[in-house]
Amino acid sequence: MNLTDDVDVDGRRAQSPALGRFLADSAQKNGILLAFVVVVIVFSILQPAFLSPSNLTNLVLQYAYVLILALGMLMVIVLAQIDLSVGSVIALTGAVAAVVCVRGGAPWWAGVLAALGVGLLVGLWQGFWVAVVGIPGFIVSLGGMLIFRGLAQLLLDYKSLSPFGGVYYDISNGFLNGLFGGAGFDVFTLVIFTIAVVGFALAQWRSRLGQIRYQQKVTPLPAFVAKLVIVAVVALAFAWQISHNRGLPIILIILAIFVLVYGLVMGRTGFGRHIYAIGGNLSAARLSGVKVQWVTFWTFVNMGFLAAVAGIVYSARMNGAQPAAGNGFELDAIAACFIGGASTTGGIGRIGGAVIGGLIMAVISNGMQLMGLSQGVQPVVKGLILTLAVAFDLWNRRRSTATA
Repeated sequence: MNLTDDVDVDGRRAQSPALGRFLADSAQKNGILLAFVVVVIVFSILQPAFLSPSNLTNLVLQYAYVLILALGMLMVIVLAQIDLSVGSVIALTGAVAAVVCVRGGAPWWAGVLAALGVGLLVGLWQGFWVAVVGIPGFIVSLGGMLIFRGLAQLLLDYKSLSPFGGVYYDISNGFLNGLFGGAGFDVFTLVIFTIAVVGFALAQWRSRLGQIRYQQKVTPLPAFVAKLVIVAVVALAFAWQISHNRGLPIILIILAIFVLVYGLVMGRTGFGRHIYAIGGNLSAARLSGVKVQWVTFWTFVNMGFLAAVAGIVYSARMNGAQPAAGNGFELDAIAACFIGGASTTGGIGRIGGAVIGGLIMAVISNGMQLMGLSQGVQPVVKGLILTLAVAFDLWNRRRSTATA
């Protein structure tokens, strides 16, 4: 009897650390997704209108720019750099588009091309100073934040310029609906989201099989299935709600394409692997033959391009350009990356995490607005969340170092 008890105790002792490691590993890998679900549940309880079809649609329209910025900002942060100028670039590119389309009377696509061209020039400018001259990205982008804001104000003569109207306006305010019919809801929206969920599940399963084939550590099957179920339920519930409003927003399709492309770039290409290598260990990356200068240069060029895309999206949403557009947007993008799991020291971060981090920021901002919190309280809450996210990153890395 005593021997059996000892075996049981030893078994529990043997299983307890394993169970603890399993729970800790699951929380680390899927914690951001669970946090997003918890935030949504909390705001839906505090403010029932949060999950209404109209509010969820507005959530997409109002905060798409955060997710677009977060894609580029993640790459910069993984590189162990930072870009503080993206808010000013949004103002500048929106101003350029307005000058071309509104003041100049050119077609919508001319404004889009002009804005993208300016964004690329901004990226070339900042990439040169960071990659070639060797000035830290913090300093270069701090100077850029002042330069580009001033240029935006000069272009607009310190006044708003509107309206765009037409196709340009529809970039952020248009919808695809009624293609497959539906009584009281849009079937096309549900079909697109169902295809997306199935595609996501298949991609995750293929990735898991690949990890097993190469004898890499994988998430336990129950946790893996639970993650897919959570994603499917959240995505299809969201689709069901917005299908009862105005259908599928065009900006959501644009956003999905960017997320897919940049997910592939960071996860499946040599360029993405080189970004992780440089951020993880700069000296080792150089010794391994990574072209550090060129990777850094093109990462900042890409950030300028995505900031221009965000500027087009934002100006289309506002149906005009304002000298003060983009104020504080860089903080939302940076917060999205850190909340999504990016490390302050570089080398760590995923596109999916940045997207979910951006969604959390969007949900929190929208929820606070619905609750009627003052404009003074909202930045306080965001600042606390960013501080806690960075503190958690530091604690997690210290714990990993201690247990290694």
